[in-house]
Amino acid sequence: MSTAAALAHDACSVEDIPLGEGRAVTLDGRRIAIFRAGGGWYALDAACPHRGGPLADGIVCDRAVICPLHDRRFDLQSGSALTTGNAVAAHAVEVRGARVFVTLAAAERGAA
Repeated sequence: MSTAAALAHDACSVEDIPLGEGRAVTLDGRRIAIFRAGGGWYALDAACPHRGGPLADGIVCDRAVICPLHDRRFDLQSGSALTTGNAVAAHAVEVRGARVFVTLAAAERGAA
């Protein structure tokens, strides 16, 4: 078994997340938002770094998510902020059959 496979978490079923939406899950004690959009699957830390808004409840537009609290936008693939502010961590996603697996990125410490 490869190291990446050993670190991948079985997060949910593909049926749990409709196209163009996100859902929050807890993996290894971390809240993660998983999205199905633009023909792909994406995972970001679930809380907006601005005020903790629930990104899984945000509006998915192309390959970005808009925080439902204050319109902060994040790239679904990289987690980069498309408006002002800090980025969120992006996590690797792999679909195996009918299951969605997420490999968590290292947690950043002391991010502002």
